[in-house]
Amino acid sequence: MSAVSHTADVAPRTAAAPFLEVRDLEAVYGGAILALRGVSLEVEEGAIVALLGANGAGKTTTLKAISNLLAQSRGSLTRGTISWRGEPTTRLDPADLVARGIVQVLEGRHVFPQLSVEENILSGGFVRRPSRATLRADLERIYAWFPRLKQKRRTKAGLTSGGEQQMTAIGRALMTKPRLVLLDEPSMGLAPIIVEEIFEIIRALNRDEGVSFLLSEQNATLALRYADHGYVLETGRIAASGTAADLAARDDVAEFYLGRSTAPPPSP
Repeated sequence: MSAVSHTADVAPRTAAAPFLEVRDLEAVYGGAILALRGVSLEVEEGAIVALLGANGAGKTTTLKAISNLLAQSRGSLTRGTISWRGEPTTRLDPADLVARGIVQVLEGRHVFPQLSVEENILSGGFVRRPSRATLRADLERIYAWFPRLKQKRRTKAGLTSGGEQQMTAIGRALMTKPRLVLLDEPSMGLAPIIVEEIFEIIRALNRDEGVSFLLSEQNATLALRYADHGYVLETGRIAASGTAADLAARDDVAEFYLGRSTAPPPSP
């Protein structure tokens, strides 16, 4: 029996049109494997939204559906709608979405290993075709957020640490001047101190730059500390949703997804 009842498959509509609206998504791989089953969610402008769940729950599929990258994994949408600022997006090219302000940082810290850290970051700015002066100014802005990358700017990205590669991937995405960043498993394989540093930067970017985030995480306890709202995915369905505080306080979510037992301690 599922640990969380499926009573929140459809997120409630808000009075204002959401920044990002996903309705009733169904996705398959290879034309046969059902990966998403009626997934609905919203991201409001200026919010950090956490997409939680175990490995294989459908988090990455959801993010790739939003950024129109499913086809690269032999996946496709068979039902549902996605709208960005009121505009349907399912027929747009991924590059068009980047130009409109949505960028995804893929799971696994994808960098160009033979290019330097700085070359990796600069590659994110070319989609906007900025002037050389603007590009350099934007680069220095990224270094202000990630000072350790400036120290490694001439180092080949493939020779840097996992945390530095994750920072490089995020910095490259920020060079596109996004309004919404889709961040897939940012803590995976990283030391806790590096994870905390990255999440603090995410919080600062959200607070000071107004960048919105939809991030998928297996570490629900961590994600809910930084998020405003959360959705819990289970076998391709939304099993629970609510404010981050409400989800962290729910006994069923805490026990099943956060690894906290709500039972009283045994008697001595």
